[in-house]
Amino acid sequence: MEETKEVKVSTTDPDSGYMVRDGKPEGFFYLDHRTVDGKYNVITDVYVTPGNVHDSVPYLTRLDRQRERFRLPVEAVALDAGYLTNPICKGLEERQIYGVIAYRSFMPVKGLFPKTKFKYNAHLNTYTCPQDQELPYRTTDRQGYRQYASDPAICRSCPLLTSCTRSANQRKVVTRHVWEDSKEKIRENRLSRSGKQLYRKRKETIERSFADAKELHGFRYFRLRGLVNVTEQALLTAAVQNMKKVANHLNRQAKKT
Repeated sequence: MEETKEVKVSTTDPDSGYMVRDGKPEGFFYLDHRTVDGKYNVITDVYVTPGNVHDSVPYLTRLDRQRERFRLPVEAVALDAGYLTNPICKGLEERQIYGVIAYRSFMPVKGLFPKTKFKYNAHLNTYTCPQDQELPYRTTDRQGYRQYASDPAICRSCPLLTSCTRSANQRKVVTRHVWEDSKEKIRENRLSRSGKQLYRKRKETIERSFADAKELHGFRYFRLRGLVNVTEQALLTAAVQNMKKVANHLNRQAKKT
């Protein structure tokens, strides 16, 4: 029997999506996926989706659209933790774009070792557990995750077994995505000096852009229902913000002359 996923649909605005996120209000919303440039904070792309569409889903498509339509020579991008997915990390690497993405830590199951306790050996394509037992590669699932499994015969007598796994067959399995190397490069970028400087600019650019839209342009609530109408308001708001940015920049340039 196939599993079915319940999807909530608004009776007053079916185009919206039911959003549930930590630290955010729960309900039917729209999301504005906005891109700004790092120098002048000009909005270069606006794309509205229902609230139940994850931020990472349209990202690479929208990035390519901007590069192709506006001939933007994108060299680097700074994104929040919601974009730290294997496809995005791989996509940035393929496009030769320097990516800096915030890291979101995942809490391990209480009482069990986190994945960081298991060391990966790229040359041998194996993992090593805290007791120096080797976990060789077994298979790759349909989602692209390679599975590395321990030997239950060894694990049964391990003094750290209860802190390692609770599986009935006493076998520890560690997974690694086929694009994990791309994600690790993104993590290295985040920890570099240039990466830290780039990520700090998010507060001055994209976060400021959204804050101005909400506080100065009534962007907390949409005036009309439906994806087309909401997109229209988002585009008009971005256009107004950009006009103000251009006017302020030209004014500063005039004062210098």
